[in-house]
Amino acid sequence: MEPSLFTYIWRHSKADQIWTLIVVLVAMPLVFYAYELPKKIVNGPIAGGEGLDLPGAQKDFLKFEFSVPEWISETGTFTLYGGIPLDRFSYLYALCAAFLLLVCINGLFKYYINTYKGRVGERMLRRLRYSLLDRILRFPQSQFRRIQASQMATMIKDEVEPLGAFIGDAFVTPVFQGGLALVAMAFILAQNVILGCVALGVVLAQAVIIPRLRRRLLDLSRRRQLESRALAGRVGELVDGIQEIHVNDASNYERAEMASRLSRIFFIRYELFQRKFFIKFLNNFLAQFTPFLFYLVGGLAVIQGEMDLGSLVAVIAAYKDLPSPIRELINWDQSRLDVQIKYSQVIEQFESDNMIPPEMQEPVTETVPPLAGNVSASNLGVTDDTGATLLQRTTFNVPIEGQTAVVGLVNSGAESTSEVLAKLLLPTNGGIEIGGKDVKDMSESTLGRRLGYVGPDPYLTLASIRDNLLYGLRHVPLRDPEGETRTALELSESKRSANTLLDIDAEWVDYEAAGVSGREELDERIVEVLKTVDLAEDIFELGLRGSIDPASDPELAEQVLTARRELRGRLETLPLSELVEPFDPTKYNHHATLAENLLFGTAVGDEFAPEILASNAYFLEVLHATGLDKELFEMGREIARTVIELFSGLPEDHPFFEQLSFMDAEEMPEYEAVIARTAGLDVEKMKADDLTMLLKLPFAYIEPRHRLGLMTDDLEARLLEARTKFSADLPEDLADAIEFYEPEVYNAASSLQDNVLLGRVAYGIADAHSQVHAAIQAVLSELKLRDAVFEVGLNFSVGSGGKRLTSLQRQKLSLARALLKRPDLLIVNRAFASLNANNQDQMVARVLEAVKPADGKGGSGMFWVLQNPSSATHFDYALVFEDGTVAEKGKPNELNKSGSKLAEMIEQS
Repeated sequence: MEPSLFTYIWRHSKADQIWTLIVVLVAMPLVFYAYELPKKIVNGPIAGGEGLDLPGAQKDFLKFEFSVPEWISETGTFTLYGGIPLDRFSYLYALCAAFLLLVCINGLFKYYINTYKGRVGERMLRRLRYSLLDRILRFPQSQFRRIQASQMATMIKDEVEPLGAFIGDAFVTPVFQGGLALVAMAFILAQNVILGCVALGVVLAQAVIIPRLRRRLLDLSRRRQLESRALAGRVGELVDGIQEIHVNDASNYERAEMASRLSRIFFIRYELFQRKFFIKFLNNFLAQFTPFLFYLVGGLAVIQGEMDLGSLVAVIAAYKDLPSPIRELINWDQSRLDVQIKYSQVIEQFESDNMIPPEMQEPVTETVPPLAGNVSASNLGVTDDTGATLLQRTTFNVPIEGQTAVVGLVNSGAESTSEVLAKLLLPTNGGIEIGGKDVKDMSESTLGRRLGYVGPDPYLTLASIRDNLLYGLRHVPLRDPEGETRTALELSESKRSANTLLDIDAEWVDYEAAGVSGREELDERIVEVLKTVDLAEDIFELGLRGSIDPASDPELAEQVLTARRELRGRLETLPLSELVEPFDPTKYNHHATLAENLLFGTAVGDEFAPEILASNAYFLEVLHATGLDKELFEMGREIARTVIELFSGLPEDHPFFEQLSFMDAEEMPEYEAVIARTAGLDVEKMKADDLTMLLKLPFAYIEPRHRLGLMTDDLEARLLEARTKFSADLPEDLADAIEFYEPEVYNAASSLQDNVLLGRVAYGIADAHSQVHAAIQAVLSELKLRDAVFEVGLNFSVGSGGKRLTSLQRQKLSLARALLKRPDLLIVNRAFASLNANNQDQMVARVLEAVKPADGKGGSGMFWVLQNPSSATHFDYALVFEDGTVAEKGKPNELNKSGSKLAEMIEQS
């Protein structure tokens, strides 16, 4: 990238900058006339100058007359237009109208210039951000070991933001504001040289003193930026390493370290503010000191007749507009130095050796030819950026369509070989060829479509499971979207900002790569690969816990209601009838919490969330109206006393606390204090916090679970009355905050499983949950709803980095994604370490069976770096690594003999 910001700006926006400068220069004469007109108004029609004080005098308005040599005109003037003769009052009206017109025209010029330069600045900022993002996509893998993601994000999002504001001003501001200042200064000098010299002296003082004072501000700004960037990186480390912080009791150390960073930023910013506002004070003082001199010196000149009043008024009016452009020029100069520092620091972080050439990532719409031949390594060597040797003198040759097992201890070179083969690691010497072509010379379109790679720690995007599965099939847009998704202006701006013109709303999924012809076949293929990696049942379970919008999918919602009726019929017969208590509007559900019985619905949002329900104003109003507040308060106090009496002597990790859904061991001292504070007090006299704490306890109470004998038939009846009042009197603004349970209505706020069940599983019955779950699955299977539930599971959001899934689920999903695109060669690098040896072996066998050629379709070759060496017997060929090179190679059955490296590793495993 260009080392100078001005070079970057001029290179990419030269035409826009030139056009803006032309507009600025055109506007300058009009600005001068705007200063001249007040003088004419005061000295002419107002003061009666130019002969207008005589009776019947007239003045030519809009007369254009120029001085010319006498050989052109005997009078020495040339009249272009004689003007319109007007009397004194009409001339005043005309001059005032002309002044107002000039004000409007100059305002429109400023509006156009500011809007245009703002657009240019935003366009260039968009270009710059895109360029930085593009460079991240072209970084070599080694670069990511030296950078922090949070710092990169901060630089692209925040640190380049001031550059966008400056880019539009880079060339325009010094010309425009400088032009305004020069016009005002020239006008003042033309009226009175002494006043002009005074104004010029003050301006020069500002131009010299202020920039010198601001040099320290630049240094402080640079330090603030570096400290803020480091803080962002450190916060990112805290989030990523929160587990290590907790298990090492390092939270207070981290607090101290962060406090130290915040302290440094505080004092940098404090000094910056002190200096900044002192400079502002000095600047304002100089700006206001000049009018003082104008009034004094100019007033004396007017009194002594050395200057007319109109000229003094015009000078003061002109100077009124002088400080602003001078201030803008000074600010521009500081911004220039500031953004140049920011720009240099940013591009320094985005420079790297061995950047991927842009042509390697060019979009390719044609079908990429399949890879064929052998995978050959010749004298392959790899050294990392610390100088450690990862691979040395490695040579092998295996067929690409074969199934190759790669065996070796951790850091034996096996992992590095797979990374070089996937072009994630660049060789220091030698190389790997596929079909006679060096991997490092292959484009991403070839490797990304014809190779599959599954690493030990796959990363998933913040999207649904389906989107993550299809990620490997989205290379270029293949089919146009339905309707226009981008306007001509959007396309034009994308082109002028050097952004890609590829449409994100187009159809990107490559059905052909997956071996299917459309969406329905692709869904079948997805199910197939998920079964191969043993993830299909997990997706189904996620679907059961997922939800749908009945307005968007009314057919599925109605089918779920059918499943609910079918399940309800089965639950009415023994032995299932004892396992579930359905939600009935006329009955108290003994296996639901007291709060659930009162709400009789699912909260939408936080308004009626269980953790804050005890402080909800409307909910408390209903309890008070039904007289339940006092009773539930006493119930809460009784629960607190009983729990403290039973469990106060037990350690915090005692399993009994797992039965307490309403109180943690850490909260027991707080409740002891609350009981002591509220002894003998009525509800009306209690503090709100104490009342909230005590009401939380009965809200979570379930009699069959907690067995404290606090529920009575009378209390249940009164709770049902409160339930009715709660729903009947619910204010309109809270109507969307809860979805009530209704036997014949789909509950949009509940999961599919809860909608089918619409009740609670009974406590105290062994294996009740698994029996009910089996019954739900049976009903869904009979009604042929498993596919619909599976589809809901595919729409499950995996969270940032896939963290809503387990590590094993992420690895399985990554393998399924690689299998879905049917690569010519599938590389698996130390995946599934969390599986035991037997399950790893089963996974290997299933995958190898799945990639074999079948039904006239070609299969995939395998290059699997095994975690479990004994699985090597499933493969056609084996490479055994030791000390960064191949120690043995051949067929596994032949290598697995006494005394061989492979046999030794299998025995040790």
